[in-house]
Amino acid sequence: MNDVSINWTELREFRAVGLTQSFILSWQMQDDALRIDLDLLLLPEHAFYEKPRPSEGACFRPAMLEFPHCALVSSDGNTGGASSEVVSGLSHGRISSMRLTADGQYEIQGNFGTIKVHAERPILRLQAPGT
Repeated sequence: MNDVSINWTELREFRAVGLTQSFILSWQMQDDALRIDLDLLLLPEHAFYEKPRPSEGACFRPAMLEFPHCALVSSDGNTGGASSEVVSGLSHGRISSMRLTADGQYEIQGNFGTIKVHAERPILRLQAPGT
């Protein structure tokens, strides 16, 4: 397989968000989907952007990033064990990069390490505060 290496900024799901200023709160495997809870930075161009309060400094909103039909999750090259076991050992933290490396293969990097995900195209959903 060729390394297509498409940066997250080129994926339509991430228009008008600051993914590398966002923070992962939790990782979960539910059924065959990887779900990542985020504090997501919205840029002024985003349809749901609101001017932040002076104490906030930026427009962060709760969001969920879902990778449907996830076949494999590995952490820093460790593919041993079920994806649910790998996911349960992941820590939270700031995202430093995400990219599509090949058809259906994504790589997420941050202070939690390098996570490789083999799944369908991700879905990004904003959540109502407090959910």
